[in-house]
Amino acid sequence: MFGENLPLRPIALLCRSLSTLLETGVSAHKSFLIAGEKAADVRVRRATMQIAEELQKGSDIATALKDQDIFPTLMVNMVDVAERTGALPEILTGLANHYDNLLRLKKDFYSAIAWPILQLIMAVFVIAGLIFLLGWIANAQGGEAIDVLGWGLTGTSGALIWLGMVFGTAAGAFILFKFLRANFAGQKYMDRILMRVPVLGYCMRSFAIARFAWAYHLTQNAGMPIDESIEASMMATNNGAFIGEGPRIVYWIQEGYTVTEALRQSELFPRDVIEMIHVGETSGTVPEMLDRLSPQFEDQARRALDALAGALGWTVWVIVAGFIIFVIFSVMFWYIGLINELL
Repeated sequence: MFGENLPLRPIALLCRSLSTLLETGVSAHKSFLIAGEKAADVRVRRATMQIAEELQKGSDIATALKDQDIFPTLMVNMVDVAERTGALPEILTGLANHYDNLLRLKKDFYSAIAWPILQLIMAVFVIAGLIFLLGWIANAQGGEAIDVLGWGLTGTSGALIWLGMVFGTAAGAFILFKFLRANFAGQKYMDRILMRVPVLGYCMRSFAIARFAWAYHLTQNAGMPIDESIEASMMATNNGAFIGEGPRIVYWIQEGYTVTEALRQSELFPRDVIEMIHVGETSGTVPEMLDRLSPQFEDQARRALDALAGALGWTVWVIVAGFIIFVIFSVMFWYIGLINELL
């Protein structure tokens, strides 16, 4: 559940190095050894040496990558497609570009939400400090401490309980999320739920469709049968909702449905994408059309990610403002109650 995953930069560098070596005709075994020697990350060097040993024993590259348990699922799935289609250098180049773009998006996203998140953490500690300070003043004067939250939290113990509640809840939510996504069944239902969330769902769908378009173009150009191509492309989305619908879409195609009808039945693709695929299917140019549209889908995903960052930023602002207003009213009502008692 908490496996050691490689950062995006070493993965992108490894994919690009392997693509260059394989494109020039270097064997897969030597390519991994050379790429590993050039890598700055110790885990990459160790993993590439082990992969090279597995390749010498007759293992395929996708299985060797998967056994290392540090490479992303998308990379493993796409390398598996590449080995079956003979387009390994091209797919590795696409993976390198994908992870470079993802790294830029990740940096932009973190920079957009860093300040609001910092303010939220500061607000939590300010409230903890207020609980401690008011309790300390009450103990020094022999009076009753102001319960700013109305939960009976006062003094040192109250401040520690408050911090434990906030950060314990955040840690619990993170662990639950990782646990649910640790297996395919959990990922399938979790991604379906998340895709219903405004802004976030649009972002996830856009990335999934962009990956589907890219993978479908590559597999079809390599001559892969349509059912295997659809299955591999749905796996490439790295989205549980899309992966879960893969077998059903393949079944509908085998029953005589067109690709457009089968994708429409899944209810995962927006209407405009379905219509584009229908035009391409009518003219027999679905792979070429998806190849042209894939960058547009990536742009949509980037815009969706920017919108998600903005929405999260505003959400954090609202939470911080809610904290401040709640504390102000708690203190005000405490003083009002005290005045009423004196009167």
